[in-house]
Amino acid sequence: MTDTFLQAAQVPWCEAVIERIESQTPGVKSFLLRPRKWRPFRAGQHLDIRLTAPDGYQAQRSYSVASAPELEGLYEVLVERLESGEVSRFFHDVAEVGDAIEIRGPFGGHFAWGREDGGPLLLVGGGSGVAPLLSILRHRTAVGSEVPAILLYAARTWDDVISREELIARDGAEAAFTLLLSLSRDTARRPQDASRRVDAPLLEDTLARLGAAPQLTFACGSNPFVEAVTGHLLDLGLDQKTIRTERFGG
Repeated sequence: MTDTFLQAAQVPWCEAVIERIESQTPGVKSFLLRPRKWRPFRAGQHLDIRLTAPDGYQAQRSYSVASAPELEGLYEVLVERLESGEVSRFFHDVAEVGDAIEIRGPFGGHFAWGREDGGPLLLVGGGSGVAPLLSILRHRTAVGSEVPAILLYAARTWDDVISREELIARDGAEAAFTLLLSLSRDTARRPQDASRRVDAPLLEDTLARLGAAPQLTFACGSNPFVEAVTGHLLDLGLDQKTIRTERFGG
């Protein structure tokens, strides 16, 4: 068993109530969960969520926390609707404000950031994999950190960019933060964005914008996305020890 599984086995499940539901994109909703017992966490960590049907059947899934640790009493998770996902279909098709679910955590020590970890930071997210990166950025702002940070965010279209207005506002208001969008099926709306998938030249340009080698890189998304990003970054000379990854799905 991994350390995370051992850690999870020692933490009991607790009830959490869905306090708010917001539509983020056509396929993604955010859910604010208020647990009976809120546990402090580090930006980048994840929750286990368990659903139990009336006949006793259970389904379980892990979701990164998108909210900052400073939002005490609540956890925000982003759920993308997947036809093959029992948990995601429940959240999108059945769940309502006031419903109770079970959670445990947050967990995870490797894919987490605090002010003491320093920067510069390179954040690379694909689709709903932006969730833990949002937590890191929100925490960075909350603690008044001014370490340089770039988010290279890959999405299919402009309308698929999660928390788009918040991220664009951060880009304009925070001098040490830069948002770069990579839209694989849409035309870029801003001059700094790209109308293609994340590739080696785009990552090289992103590193150049950062101005210095990142102290830490956080990459989160699907398995193929993270594999490709990590390979390109290693080819560009980044130290593997500075790259932290979180993967989901196939």
